[in-house]
Parts: sequence; C-alpha cells; structure tokens
Amino acid sequence: MPTPIRSIRNLGPAIETALTEAGIPDAEALHSLGAHEAYRALLLHGARPHFIGYYVLHMALQGRPWNDCKGQEKEDLRRAFDALKEDCAGSDRVFESRLDAALAEIGVIPRTALSIRAAKR
Repeated sequence: MPTPIRSIRNLGPAIETALTEAGIPDAEALHSLGAHEAYRALLLHGARPHFIGYYVLHMALQGRPWNDCKGQEKEDLRRAFDALKEDCAGSDRVFESRLDAALAEIGVIPRTALSIRAAKR
C-alpha cells in the first residue's frame, strides 16, 4: 500500500495535493524522484516558484526540520533553485497556470513530452 506524502515530516495536505496533481502520487514516488525533480514537476504543472518550499521539500526528504537549512547548504540550494527556476521559466513546457495544466490534461491545449512525463509520475 502506498504511503501518503503527508506522512513525511513537514509535508502537509496542501503539498500532497500539489504533488499528486503534478503526477507524484505517494511518498515512495517522491523519494524515488528526489526533491529537485519533484519541484521541477511542480513548476511544470503550474506551481509558482518559492524558495522556502523548495528547501522545505529537501529537508523533508532528509527527515530534517524545515528550518534546519542554513549557511553554505542553504546557499547551495538557493543556487540550485535559481537554476531550476530559470530552466523552467525559459521553457514553453511550463504551464502558465493550473488552469492551463488542467486544460492540457484533458486535451484542450497541447502538452509536450516533458509535461506528459511529469504528469505521469
């Protein structure tokens, strides 16, 4: 039986819903994908980028308190987040909104191979 995402420390129902909508159905899939690629799936599904959410996801998957990210580690994560945000923002694969993502899901607007792959996770 799959483990709910909200069973992971620091992750609640809102992020569970967002991740599920982005194609990440459970804690096992989230751990397998990793925080960085899971956040990419969120962005490609229309989530607005937010650094705190990015590093909270990293801390959660490490079993650490959300506010444990400090110093050089936080600076490194910031650089990775900025690069991910730039990578996704420069792509036509990013949906403008959750509405666009939903319309793509039901076939009203086209989806790219990458957005389809993210939605299937």
